[in-house]
Amino acid sequence: MNITERESELFNKWKNNRIGFVSDGVVSEQDYLNSKIKLCFVLKEVNDVHGGGWDLREFIRTGSRAQTWNNVTRWVQSINNGNADIPWIDLESVSEKQRVDTLRTICAMNLKKSPGTHTTVRANFDAVVAEDKKFINEQYDIYNADLTICCGTGWDLRFALDLNDEQVYETSRGIKWFVNHQNKPVVMYAHPAARVQDSLLLYGLIDAVREIKHNKRLWC
Repeated sequence: MNITERESELFNKWKNNRIGFVSDGVVSEQDYLNSKIKLCFVLKEVNDVHGGGWDLREFIRTGSRAQTWNNVTRWVQSINNGNADIPWIDLESVSEKQRVDTLRTICAMNLKKSPGTHTTVRANFDAVVAEDKKFINEQYDIYNADLTICCGTGWDLRFALDLNDEQVYETSRGIKWFVNHQNKPVVMYAHPAARVQDSLLLYGLIDAVREIKHNKRLWC
C-alpha cells in the first residue's frame, strides 16, 4: 500500500474513537517522496470551535492560513536551502501560492485528532494522547521522515512513541532534540504561531537543524 492508502486504512479505525476527527498527514504523496528532505511537523490539535470533521491535508493544499503556515513555509524553504542563508527580506512576505507550492512537500500531523480551541486544555489533550498512543505510533511510522519538527509537542511525541527513557540532546544554542526509532532526528521546537518574532523563530530553527545535520552519529 502507498502512504495515502495506509493513512486511509488507519483513519477508518481511529475515527471511531474521536468525535469530529480531523484527518491529516502527507499533503501530496508524490511531492513528499520527491522532496530533498522528508519533513514531518507534529502539532497538538486543530483549532476549530465548530467541531471538526474535515481534512487538514486538503486545507493545506488549498492555501491554509497565514497565521501558523507562513512560518512553516519559511521553515521548509530554508531547511531545503541547505547551508546557504536566505535573507529575511526574501522570506518576510509569503503569498498563498508560495504556501500551496511549498507545503505540498510536507507531512503535518496532530497528536490529538479531535478539535480544540485556541488554547489547548492540557488535561484533555494528555488523556487523548495516552489513549491514542497505538494509533499515533502507527501513523508516525508511515512517513519515515528524515527530519521531524515538534511544534510545541516534543515531550508529547516522546511519550507517545515510548521514548521517554531515551537520551535528549541539546544544540550549542540550547535547542533540544532526540532520535526516533529509525535513528532520525526530532527537533523539540516552538509552535510556528508562538508569540515570538517570526525571523527569530526561523533562524533559531535553521541554526539548530544545521548543527544536528553535522552530528556524525546520524542523519539521512
